[in-house]
Amino acid sequence: QVQLRESGPGLVKVSQTLSLTCTHFGGSVLTPHYAFTWIRQPPGKGLEWMGVITYDGNTYYDPSLESRASISRDTSENQFTLQLRSATPEDTAVYFCAAGLSRYYYPNWGRGIQVTVSS
Repeated sequence: QVQLRESGPGLVKVSQTLSLTCTHFGGSVLTPHYAFTWIRQPPGKGLEWMGVITYDGNTYYDPSLESRASISRDTSENQFTLQLRSATPEDTAVYFCAAGLSRYYYPNWGRGIQVTVSS
C-alpha cells in the first residue's frame, strides 16, 4: 500500500527557501507511470496544485509558482522534495504530497504538514 509522509520545518522566515520532503513508503519513486505531486491549502482557502515530478523525472509547475518552485527526487532515499524560494506570508499553508498513476490522478495523499512563513 502506498504511503506518503511529509517532513520539514514548520516555520520559515520571510525571504528564505521553504523546503519539504515527501518519503514514499510501500513503493518507489521510479515506479513506471507514477507521478508525485505537491498540493497546498492556505488557511481559509481551497486546495492549490503546485507541481509534479513524474517517474521519469519530468517536472511541471503551476504557472504562478514556476519562477520560485523546484521539485526534485532522491531515488536512493525514495523521496521527492519541494523547494519554494523567496517565501512570503502568503505561502503559509498546509502542504500535502500525493501520488498516483498520472499527473492528473493522485489518490494517495500524505497527512499534510503545516508551514508558517513569518518574519
